[in-house]
Amino acid sequence: MISGMDLNRRVALITGGSRGVGAATAIKLAQHGCNVAINCNRTFDLANKVAEECKSFGVKALVVKGNVASDQDCRRIVSETIESFGKLDILVNNAGSTRFINFQDLDDVQDEDWDLIMGVNLKGPFQCARAARPVLESSEIGVIVNTASVAGITGVGSSIPYCASKAGVINLTLSLARTFGPKIRVNAVAPGFIEGEWLKKGLGENYEEVRSKKSQEGLLDKVSLPEDIADGIFSMIICQKVTGHILTVDTGHTIGPRISTGI
Repeated sequence: MISGMDLNRRVALITGGSRGVGAATAIKLAQHGCNVAINCNRTFDLANKVAEECKSFGVKALVVKGNVASDQDCRRIVSETIESFGKLDILVNNAGSTRFINFQDLDDVQDEDWDLIMGVNLKGPFQCARAARPVLESSEIGVIVNTASVAGITGVGSSIPYCASKAGVINLTLSLARTFGPKIRVNAVAPGFIEGEWLKKGLGENYEEVRSKKSQEGLLDKVSLPEDIADGIFSMIICQKVTGHILTVDTGHTIGPRISTGI
C-alpha cells in the first residue's frame, strides 16, 4: 500500500516499453505488484527481456507489438491487453520518436519528419487514450500518464518538429484531463536530458559534450537516468488527487541558473 493506492494485481499498459524510460517504468510497476503489457514496434527482443525481468517480481507480463501512429494498432494493443488481463487500470503513453535536425536548417525538415514525429509523439497518445477510455472508466483508479519533454516548454530539443510535438502532448494532457475527469486522471512528465543509449545514438560523438553541458546547467549538477523519469511517472500514478499536472523531471535545468544573493 502506497499513499492509499494498492497496485497489486493492477494492470498497466506501457507504450514504447522495450527500453529507456518505458522499460524502467514497466519494471518499477512490476516491483509494486502490477501486471504489465509492454508495447513495442520493432524492438521485440528487447521487450521480451523487459517482460522476463518484470515476471521475476511475481507478476504477469505481456509483449504487444504495434505502431502507436496507427489508430488500428492502438485499438488492437488495448484490446489484446484486456483480453490477456481482463482489465486495464493504467496507461503510460511513452512511445516516442525524433529526428536530430539543426534548427537553422529548415529545408532539412521534410514532410516525412513531421509525419513520423507527430504520428508517434502526438497522435499516438491521443489514439491510445481514446481506445482505452471505456476500460479505464470502469477501473477504480483509471489513470493516464503521458511522456512529454521540457522541449515542449522551452522550444529547445532535437528538432523543431520534436519540440512542437511535445508541446502538443502537454496541451493534450490538459485537454484530456478536462475531458476524462472525474473517472480518469490524466497527467504528464516532462523529462530533460536523459542519460542512455537513445541519446547516445542520436548525438553520436557529441554525446559526452552535451551531457556535460546539461549537467552543469542543472541546479543539481547531474542529468537524469531512465529510472528517475520512471519515478516521476510512478508518482503521477499514485497521487490520487492530482490530474492535469505536468511534472518536470530535469534536475532543475529549465529554471536555472543558481543564485547566491536572491537578487
